[in-house]
Amino acid sequence: MSEPVEPGLRMSATCSCGCNGDIDEHRKAFGSAMSEADYSGVENYTNRIVETTILKAMFPNGLARRSFLKAVGASTALAAIADLFPLATSKAIANEAAGLEKTKLTVGYVPITCTTPLLLAHAMGEYQKEGLDLNLVRTPGWAIVRDKLVNAEYDATHLVLAMPLTMTMGVGSKPINTYVSTVQNVNGNAITLHVKHKDRRNPKDWKGFKFGIPHEQSMHAMLLRYYVAEHGLDPDKDIELRVYAPPDSVANMASGNLDGMLFAEPWGQRAVFEGVGFLHLLTRDIFPDHPCCVLSVTDKFVKEAPNSYSAMFRAVVRATEFADKYENRKKVAELLAPAGYLNQPQTVLEQVLLGHYADGLGSVVDRPDRIGFKAFPYESTGVWLLTQLRRWNLVPADIDYQAMADKVFLSTDAEKRMKEMGMTPPASAMTTHTILGKTFDPTKPQAYVDSFAIRRT
Repeated sequence: MSEPVEPGLRMSATCSCGCNGDIDEHRKAFGSAMSEADYSGVENYTNRIVETTILKAMFPNGLARRSFLKAVGASTALAAIADLFPLATSKAIANEAAGLEKTKLTVGYVPITCTTPLLLAHAMGEYQKEGLDLNLVRTPGWAIVRDKLVNAEYDATHLVLAMPLTMTMGVGSKPINTYVSTVQNVNGNAITLHVKHKDRRNPKDWKGFKFGIPHEQSMHAMLLRYYVAEHGLDPDKDIELRVYAPPDSVANMASGNLDGMLFAEPWGQRAVFEGVGFLHLLTRDIFPDHPCCVLSVTDKFVKEAPNSYSAMFRAVVRATEFADKYENRKKVAELLAPAGYLNQPQTVLEQVLLGHYADGLGSVVDRPDRIGFKAFPYESTGVWLLTQLRRWNLVPADIDYQAMADKVFLSTDAEKRMKEMGMTPPASAMTTHTILGKTFDPTKPQAYVDSFAIRRT
């Protein structure tokens, strides 16, 4: 890991080549040789900066430079330069050599255990080690988080999957490229039913039930829909799905507005703690090691502040690694229980994080795998989410599943950065998954969608 940059050391311009962050300056160097996609994302943006800076150094005269590129083509020119100059090494160094473009970052979060790494990095001083002064802003619900990220009030934020996908696609709003930087947690949720339904645990008996979810596009919603459909219920006709901000979930169950809910923890466990609910099923028993929430950023932040983005990434990933170690979980609960973070009874957080918990039915359960923290963003999970969004007609029919997952999930970038940190990322971002015993092959998404008897397509 590189030495942290002192907060006082900052670049005078937002782009490390001195162009004041105007990517059009780099486009002029290459002209039509580079497509819009060649400038999109953290790595491409930095690479274009390095390449154009080297070209300008070799050909200070703009006319001569353009003539050279026109004569041989951009690709040939860069290949020739790479033979004589350590271009790849220079690109890697460029990411770290410049100071932080922004030392003060504003990051949003909704108070749930899925945001543990983001909060833990603050509690453990990981951001400070990177020279960052991070302002964490507690936000009640996902629509508000989304709007503040889109309006650049937040540099980054915690989001539920599949929001980065639908935001990029422009579902329900203007498209804005929104990326999955790191996964915050895997597993960690439960279908929770009101205590009055202790004798109605068979999903086939849930017709007419009202269920709370945090967002209609969230992983929680997709898993609940999948589960009830596998038991013969149509989630759009046989049950009612109501969207609530997570902090409002238990109160609505207590008041009788909900028969059940599927929210991120600690709200399911909090319902047990308050005596109003019981845990019916952990979501890891539907989709083992499914991602739930992610750290997300938009084009604006990664392009204007690539070094600050890198520093934030490293801080969050280190905290993720710490939180995933079971022996650290009690400490994590202690650090995040206070009002400044999750504002929950420590015993509730310990039950979630340690997997030793009361289920609301009179039993104490031991499930150490109840929640985990894995940073790497598997593109295949993005493809699965898109198949479910398509299944319920929540995204357009012409979707390119794999291309969209590849665009939004910064798996290649995460792999590179994790290796630089001395970590070993997965060998591939695409893998098969098993959901309620059914294998999902991410290379055949439409066939998977068509295989379901209950669907809106």
